[in-house]
Amino acid sequence: MSKTTVAILFGGCSTEHEVSRVSAASVIQNIPQDKYDVVPVGITREGRWLLFSGETAELPDGSWEQNPANRPAFISPDRTVHGILAQTETGFETIPVDVVFPVLHGKNGEDGTLQGLLQMAGIPFVGCSSLVSAVCMDKAITNSLLETAGIPQAHYLWFFTDNYLTGAEKIRKKIEARLGYPVFVKPANSGSSVGVSKVTRPEDLDAAIQRAAREDIKVVVEEAVVGQEVECAVLGLSRPEASIVGEIASGAEFYDYDDKYKNGAAKLFIPAHIPEETAEEVRENALRAYRMLGCSGLARVDFFVRKSDGAVLLNELNTLPGFTSISMYPKLWEASGLSYPELLDRLIQLAFEKVYF
Repeated sequence: MSKTTVAILFGGCSTEHEVSRVSAASVIQNIPQDKYDVVPVGITREGRWLLFSGETAELPDGSWEQNPANRPAFISPDRTVHGILAQTETGFETIPVDVVFPVLHGKNGEDGTLQGLLQMAGIPFVGCSSLVSAVCMDKAITNSLLETAGIPQAHYLWFFTDNYLTGAEKIRKKIEARLGYPVFVKPANSGSSVGVSKVTRPEDLDAAIQRAAREDIKVVVEEAVVGQEVECAVLGLSRPEASIVGEIASGAEFYDYDDKYKNGAAKLFIPAHIPEETAEEVRENALRAYRMLGCSGLARVDFFVRKSDGAVLLNELNTLPGFTSISMYPKLWEASGLSYPELLDRLIQLAFEKVYF
C-alpha cells in the first residue's frame, strides 16, 4: 500500500516560533511511519520557506536553519500543482503533497492566513478553516460570539488601542466600573499568553495596555477569576468528541508562556480535581462552543472553574494547540484512550473528510 505524503509546516513569523519547532519535532517523531511520508518545511522568523531534509533533533534548538541541504520551497496556490515548489540548480521541482499538517502557533500560523493559502491551493489540511481560525484567534470576536450564544465566560470589555490614546480616562472608568481589579489585559490576537498581564491596581494599567498593544491593534480586558484552570480537548467534524478534562496548577502568577514551554513549573492533573458533574459541564460547553464557532478537526477549549460558586466559565479556544511532549492536548487524548500516534493519524484522516470549496 502506498503511503500518504504529509507536509509538516513549522516555525513561522510568530512570537511562538520556538514552541512550533518543538511541537513539530514531537509530531514527526510520533507520526505512524508505516502510513505516512513526511516532508518538513520550515519557515524562519524572517519568513523564508525552506525544505528541510535533516535530522528531527535539529528542530527544537533552531539549528535546522543552518543545514546546508536546505533549499527554498513553498506551497503553490495553483491547484494544478497540489503541492510544494522546491528550488533546484536549474529551476524548480514539484513535490506532490496529499495533506498538510500546519504545526504553527500564533499569528501567521493559526489565525487563518495560512489556512487561506491552503484552501486556495486545494490541499486538505489539519485544523479549522480560514474563517474559523481567524475568529477563534481574535478574543474580542470570540468573546462576543460566545456571549451571544449564552455560553458563560468571565466579564470582559475590549477596545482598539487607538481609542486608548485619545480616550484613556473613559476606558479606565469603564474597566473599574464593570470589572474592578484585578484584571487580565490581553492582546486580542495572540497565543500562549504572549503580551498578557495581570493588573492589580489602576496605576499599572497603562503599562499592561502598552505591552498588549505591541502584539495587536485590539486589547481585551477581563475580570480575574479566582479558581481552577481546566482544559478539554475536542476532536472531530460535525459530531465532535470531547476528551477527559485536565487541570493546570500554574507555577507563576498565571499560566504564561514560560510556564507553558520553558521552566516546566506548572503541574498538570489528568483528570482535573473537580466533581464529575462539573467535568461533564466543561465537556458539554466545550462541544457547544466548538460546534457554534464552526471548528473542524481539533481545538483545545480552556475554562475556569470559579472557586466561590463552582461556575464553569469558558476562557478561550485554541485551534492549533501545542503538540510538545508536555502539551495538554495530546496528553488529554492519551488519558482518554487515544495514543499520540493514533491521534495524529485521526487528525490527518479528518483533514480528508472535511468539505472544501
